[in-house]
Amino acid sequence: MEQITFYNKGGRAVAYSQDNEHIFLFNGRAIGYIFGDSIFNYFGKHLGRFEDGWVRDNSGRCVFFTQYSGCGGPAKPAKGAKPAKGARQAKPARSARMMGWSIFCELDFFN
Repeated sequence: MEQITFYNKGGRAVAYSQDNEHIFLFNGRAIGYIFGDSIFNYFGKHLGRFEDGWVRDNSGRCVFFTQYSGCGGPAKPAKGAKPAKGARQAKPARSARMMGWSIFCELDFFN
């Protein structure tokens, strides 16, 4: 089974499913599941429907799209061009391996 990635209207990946049933945030937290064409939270609340690669709320509006979303929804955000790569900084001397976690969070690491 191929992983399904759920993107918000801005094109940011916010959740995924590896088994086409359980939905997780990228921090590992389970947030819901797919049953038939419906999406439920773990308290049993019906959140919306998953049809043709689109996640729609109970009023029929699109909440997320996936790599399988076709027509039948709003325009997906355009992918931006990659910026030019700058000159690379010289890498520092290798440091000793430490057992603790870095002070950088996952997004700060890339800034």
